[in-house]
Amino acid sequence: MNNKYSLPKDGGLIAESAPRDIIHRYEKIHTKVYENEYKGVQYVADAIVKAIRTYNEIHSSNEVYEEPQPFVLGLTTGRTPLGLYRELVKRHQEGSISFRNVAVYSLDEFYPIKSTEQQSRNYRIHEEFLNHIDILPENVHIPNGTIAEDRVSEYCASYDHAVRHIDLMIIGVGEDGQIGFNEPGSYVRSRTRLVQLTYNTRKIQSGAFYGLENTPKMAITMGIDTIMRADRIILMAWGENKAQIIQKVVEGEITNQVPASYLQGHSNIEVVIDENAAQLLTREQTPWMVGPCEWTPKFVRKAVVWLCGVVKKPILKLTYKDYIENSLGELLEQGRTFDQINIDVFNDLQHTISGWPGGKPNADDSTRPVPSTPFPKRVVIFSPHPDDDVISMGGTFIRLVQQGHDVHVAYETSGNVAVHDDVVLQNIDTARELGYGDHYAEVEKIIANKKKGEPEPRELLNLKGSIRRAEARAAVRSFGLNPDTNAHFLNLPFYETGGIKKGQLSEKDTEIIVKLLREVKPHQIYAAGDLADPHGTHRTCMEAVLNALEVVKDDEWMKDCHLWLYRGAWMEWDLGMVDMAVPLSPDELIMKRHAIYRHLSQKDIMPFPGDDPREFWQRAEERTQNTAKLYDQLGMAEYQAIEVFVRMF
Repeated sequence: MNNKYSLPKDGGLIAESAPRDIIHRYEKIHTKVYENEYKGVQYVADAIVKAIRTYNEIHSSNEVYEEPQPFVLGLTTGRTPLGLYRELVKRHQEGSISFRNVAVYSLDEFYPIKSTEQQSRNYRIHEEFLNHIDILPENVHIPNGTIAEDRVSEYCASYDHAVRHIDLMIIGVGEDGQIGFNEPGSYVRSRTRLVQLTYNTRKIQSGAFYGLENTPKMAITMGIDTIMRADRIILMAWGENKAQIIQKVVEGEITNQVPASYLQGHSNIEVVIDENAAQLLTREQTPWMVGPCEWTPKFVRKAVVWLCGVVKKPILKLTYKDYIENSLGELLEQGRTFDQINIDVFNDLQHTISGWPGGKPNADDSTRPVPSTPFPKRVVIFSPHPDDDVISMGGTFIRLVQQGHDVHVAYETSGNVAVHDDVVLQNIDTARELGYGDHYAEVEKIIANKKKGEPEPRELLNLKGSIRRAEARAAVRSFGLNPDTNAHFLNLPFYETGGIKKGQLSEKDTEIIVKLLREVKPHQIYAAGDLADPHGTHRTCMEAVLNALEVVKDDEWMKDCHLWLYRGAWMEWDLGMVDMAVPLSPDELIMKRHAIYRHLSQKDIMPFPGDDPREFWQRAEERTQNTAKLYDQLGMAEYQAIEVFVRMF
């Protein structure tokens, strides 16, 4: 899968119109921003291939080097380099590059852990990269996670000495600024060593280990000084969940609380990121502060909404002085006065609001986000997991159904790994009490025989999938949708690995979605436009929908079809991007809450709760209520809650 999904650009910085030093003046590390991960990966792969070839050419023609020394490549593991490894494997298989004269040093390893365990860095880097190239086994160096504890210090010193010279180091960055397992507080002169993992790091890693209790408490990692000795460093980051830390690393001060900020002191480093990871950099977030811009209507709206937040005023109260004193003088040179800009942006934002997400019949739709015809419309809502539909756009879903449209919901994955074992036992116990057979002991035995750190048994996953399907049917039934005819469980194959790590998209995934689309022939498609982890389930599901739409793009019904994107439970669209805002009444918000309640297996305690202690219904309500407050602060009508959408086409 190539992560090519990105939202279309609408205005912004005209980078070529100003000197590079001005555009990048807030950045303390040379940073390249690409449209998406795929394009960023191409650049990094090109850099690696070129570096290896150049090294080989120099050393093969130089008689000084009697004993050929391999090119030394430092590598990271985790999710960030997955796309890069696939690209390098592809190029190797095409004959573009050989790794026979390359030595690899891996950045870190959990401790204690066997190299045969699926969660080990050793296992992962072999599975994802090394097993598919022609590297010599003696040139592969990965920290030993089984070294005796009384020999760890000696071993780490030996590893550090062996890795004293790296030609090119490829690294990622953790959300707390870690590089390798150098946690906040790490010393700039630190070398390869055994470290204690923080609770937060273990919690992040716990998904792969099927629980915090199975997650190692220590790790062996190259130190900051070890990494800084590399001749050249490339740091990669993809997705908006890395945006905050990238801003600190690139534009912030050097501090041991953000270990990656030490990289500002390296003489040959570059940061390679996608637009989503770059969104908090000054040149992306407030580009009018660094250079000339293309002032499209949406970009003007973005700037004005930002200005309202800075000066704490609604749109129609902004003054000439507000614009001038906050770097928006260029906007006033585009042919409109400040008060005309205020009125235009106010009207533009107001016209995004519509209580008729499928279009209002027999109404003037010249300023509405959705045309009034045809009515009713055929609608397909794609939900990555069985609860994303009601959590993220439940109010809009309810309106579409109650306003008479032919609405279909497609659950792309089973969500089976997110069900606790005790929830399964409770459901089996209920069935036993109701006289539908006693399978309690049988299921209890399956659970007891689970192997630590390995994918769950298929029988157990099937039960968990059944629970989530029943919950999804109950949720849509609660507001009038017929689950027997209009709820579709796609069970996309990429997800059904039985573990946290998912497979890659295939033609089979695409075919399943294409089949549904051609059956329904929708006028509207809603999908989760997630911008975070490019290898996460939401992003993969978005790619699957886009792949299917590429197949059906020439079908006759596609001429009248529009794709609307919603966000997940944690994040919301920037108002500068919004194309449709659906207001919810207090009663509709309660209906949405009750639909979310049907997903009982996800209530209260979840396997993957992140840092947010709130339940999903609370997150969903607060997110939409905060959006309504923002519209209110900008001078719009006051609503109980608002769900917002971006139209992709």
